[in-house]
Amino acid sequence: MSYKVDNAIIMAAGASSRFAPLSYEMPKALIPVRGEVLIEREIRQLKEAGVPEIILVVGYRKEQFAYLADKFGVKIIENPDYNIRNNNSTIHAVREYLGNTYICSSDNYFTQNPFEAEVSEPYYAAVYADGKTPEWCMQEDAEGYVSEVTIGGSNAWYMLGHVFWDKTFSEKFLQILDREYDLPETADLLWEAIYRKHLDELKLKIRRYPSDVIFEFDSLDELREFDPSYWENTHSAIIRRLAAELGGKESELTDFTAVKDANGIEAIGCSFEYRGKKYEYSYENESRRML
Repeated sequence: MSYKVDNAIIMAAGASSRFAPLSYEMPKALIPVRGEVLIEREIRQLKEAGVPEIILVVGYRKEQFAYLADKFGVKIIENPDYNIRNNNSTIHAVREYLGNTYICSSDNYFTQNPFEAEVSEPYYAAVYADGKTPEWCMQEDAEGYVSEVTIGGSNAWYMLGHVFWDKTFSEKFLQILDREYDLPETADLLWEAIYRKHLDELKLKIRRYPSDVIFEFDSLDELREFDPSYWENTHSAIIRRLAAELGGKESELTDFTAVKDANGIEAIGCSFEYRGKKYEYSYENESRRML
């Protein structure tokens, strides 16, 4: 059996605070990687595969995505709850579009185009971890469906990249989301966490990819490993200014980590290392101090 793809949802509403300080200046999806804007590369790959409709869900710095509607003809939908809920709210915002649908993160880089106009089965993309990993690892039953998802594991296939939902999966997931959406404990959940609780109802298989096909960058240091041009030019006015104030080069500022507010919710700055010393940068008052 095969499923004709109806559309693709690209989730781009979140603030990507772990990617501080670059994400304070622009959404992570809009940064250039190896000469291409990250989300533009993904849109091109979807179009080249023949996916007929692309829906982009925005929230944080939504105005910076507006040009994509004219440039690529994508439909842009706003997620009004992006700053008070996790990405399950993005799924809720596009509920009327879900059918035979790709669910995509806006910050993945695919070295090869993984998309198709027809898909043989609903699946979650996965890469193999040789040894221990903190990622979400999947086990499968005798029929090949995901039967267990653990946070962290060893020598296992873990979730990374895109997902394909068929109409049956979409309908069942939305029924569950409707039942649980207003529960206080649901607000902070990834959609994958909701899926994980209902594996008996929600059937996905594992689509295995080589380790050099799907990439995701959770920090500037990870991006620098993939695109070395970021050592000398981070495309960040904040880092450029910090380096100038410290009398060094952008490449000497490393180990950036987001600093959250007292409630642990909103990112208000970041910490970083420079020549063996730890510094903290406050986005709110544009200051830095040595820790």
